[in-house]
Amino acid sequence: MSRRRRCWVVLALLIFAGDVRADRPRVFLLDGAQLDATRQRWRSGGDPSLAPAVRKLEQDARMALEAGPFSVTQKDRTPPSGDKHDYMSQAPYWWPDPAKADGLPYIRKDGLRNPEILKVTDRTQMKQLSDAVETLAFAYYFTGDEAFAARAALLLRTWFIDEATRMNPHLQYAQAIPGVNTGRGIGIIESASLTNVIDAIGLLAGSKSWTDADERAMRDWFARYLKWLLESENGRDEAAAKNNHGTYYDVQAACYALYVGDDAVARRILQDVPAKRIATQVEPDGRQPLELERTKAWSYSIMNARGLMRLARLGEHVDVELWNAQTPDGRGIRKALDFLVPYAAGEQKWPYEQINGFRSEGAIILLRRAAKQYPDAGYDKVVAKLPPLDATAIEHLIGYRLVANELDHR
Repeated sequence: MSRRRRCWVVLALLIFAGDVRADRPRVFLLDGAQLDATRQRWRSGGDPSLAPAVRKLEQDARMALEAGPFSVTQKDRTPPSGDKHDYMSQAPYWWPDPAKADGLPYIRKDGLRNPEILKVTDRTQMKQLSDAVETLAFAYYFTGDEAFAARAALLLRTWFIDEATRMNPHLQYAQAIPGVNTGRGIGIIESASLTNVIDAIGLLAGSKSWTDADERAMRDWFARYLKWLLESENGRDEAAAKNNHGTYYDVQAACYALYVGDDAVARRILQDVPAKRIATQVEPDGRQPLELERTKAWSYSIMNARGLMRLARLGEHVDVELWNAQTPDGRGIRKALDFLVPYAAGEQKWPYEQINGFRSEGAIILLRRAAKQYPDAGYDKVVAKLPPLDATAIEHLIGYRLVANELDHR
């Protein structure tokens, strides 16, 4: 028997024997190996402690069965292009100028959300879509109930694929400022939740409700969106952003590139992170000055640190080490986390502005994930002082995910 044939035989035997690597879902921000191992423990009945989390997930998924379907074509307003398939939204921190009869041009009030933004429904609907698809995909993955996969597939087709309802793959009209512009690169951060959709799609693999044609159409949509991110003026503006906007642009572009199979683009983006993001965003003592100058300095510091950790996770797929990357003067992800620890643990009072009140909860999942990644850093001692995870928390099933867009950060 030739050497090549022996290798194929060994591989086949491993798969037949149930080698977990054969069943790992194609995910990029979540841990596929952990997902597979947890599902095996649950389905084999070997870990009854998972039952509360599975029951809560099923409950949430049954509610998600009633969600949507969502579409950019459902909005009352029409984008400047005249095409309702184009996504549009209004800048949340911009308000009518009281000194002007018509309020134009709008003026900025950092951290204060203008309720007018809710009149344009695309942003809310895209977030609801992402949340519903993710919940349904998790439920299908752990329970095997095809009803959950079927609903997730319907939601995905409606938003991304079906000709009558699909979103055009760009954000040209996102976060417009009345009287100033019809859209900005800054608005690209609103699609950060779609990185969660990418992983959800990976959990639907094997479902009869998610076909090869669906998968091809979805990859085509994200390939076109990635091209727009890389080549459009708005995309280039966001890529050049120095603060969290630049971080989350990289998270999106790298994640979408990995999904569509363009590892070269993902690797290029991720290789630039130490010089382009870490060196410019994190001080040697761990402060993130561009986030600290905001009116919600704690929220933004947590959010950007989370974004950097997401980039480190993506780097694992293309052999780019970011978890321990450091500049010559010691700037790095771990240093940014170290700066946040005494405030999260209640050992020191947060000295920067936080207009909606300081809440240490924002750092809990971040530090739990850090404790796993850096077992020698002492984060486990900090985590021990924090409130324990509820037995129903989904983290018991999927690990400590670094959720995008959970904070009010725009």
